[in-house]
Order: sequence, then C-alpha cells, then structure tokens
Amino acid sequence: MTVLKTRAQLVDVARQLFAKKGVEDTTMNDIAVASKKGRRTLYTYFKSKEQIYQAVVESELEMLSDHMEITAAKNLSPDAKIMELIINHLDSIKMVVYRNGTLKANFFRDIWRVETKRKYFDAKEIELFRKVLQEGKDEGIFQIDDVEITADILHYCIKGIEVPYIRGQIGENLDDETGWRYVRNIVYGALGCTR
Repeated sequence: MTVLKTRAQLVDVARQLFAKKGVEDTTMNDIAVASKKGRRTLYTYFKSKEQIYQAVVESELEMLSDHMEITAAKNLSPDAKIMELIINHLDSIKMVVYRNGTLKANFFRDIWRVETKRKYFDAKEIELFRKVLQEGKDEGIFQIDDVEITADILHYCIKGIEVPYIRGQIGENLDDETGWRYVRNIVYGALGCTR
C-alpha cells in the first residue's frame, strides 16, 4: 500500500471512529486496531490524536472544496451559478456535520479548532465567488461596484448562517422552495441582479 493510501485509510478509519465514539473517547490504539495497522505505523503518520483529528477536518474540507469547484465550472448563468454555490455550500457543510455523527457536537463546541483548518478552504471559495461575480458583472447581470469586497461579504454572510442552517433554525416553518426563494431575493437584491 502506498504512503498516500495508508494515510488516507488511517484518516478514514479515524473519521468513522470519531463519528461513532466521539473524538475524546477514541484513542490512538482504537484507530490502530480498527485500521489493522500497528501503533508504530499510526505514529509514523500522526504524532497525536489532535493531528489525526485535524487531518480528518482537512479531508472533509477538501471534499467540500472539490464539490464547490465542480459547481462553479457548470455551464450556468452567473445568477443561477451563485445561488447553486450558496445552496451547495450550506447543504455540503450540513451533510459533513450530520455524516460525522458525534463530530456534530465537536463541530459546534470546537468551532475554533475547525476554523484554523478552514482558512485555505475559505480562500478558495472566496476566489470562486469572485470569478462568478466578475462574470455576472461583465455580462451586466450584477450591478456591483467592487467584486472583491462583494465576494468577501457574500462568503462571510453564508458562513455566518451555517450553524442556524445546520440546526434547522432558518425558515423552519417554510418549505424548501419558499425558503430558497427568500434567499434568492436577498442575494439578487444585494447584487443588483437585473434578471
């Protein structure tokens, strides 16, 4: 097994154990046994449980980033693409948190640990927003003065509603179609969308 495959296997096993037992209740020995690797092999790749936890977070963020890049590359109008990016961002974050079971509690409790790993993901996402916003501005669909500042603000607004969205606190009495129509109206209004 190659070095990358072994590392990826250890990260996946750790993610599953963290989801099932929680980070605090999972030991390095648990990860070694579940991966059918020796403790020596595990410690060759990761010096601590914190290090493997951070690798799990990085792995999840890489998958999210790949998903966002696929969305940004779609052949859609800029207004449709920006909405799809927003929806995919929120739904993807929600799925990561729910897929990881007890990581849900850790995600909310240890948000700053997660935030340190999100910086790279955030920068890539802001760049995707900039490209789509610039495309929309160039086509006369978005009436915005400064694409860079608008991309930053859009990103942080979306990031700011992640927790309420995950917890189902936004528009809980609305069906999805109605809820997303409200979001679309706010986003398009802020971008001066001409469509």
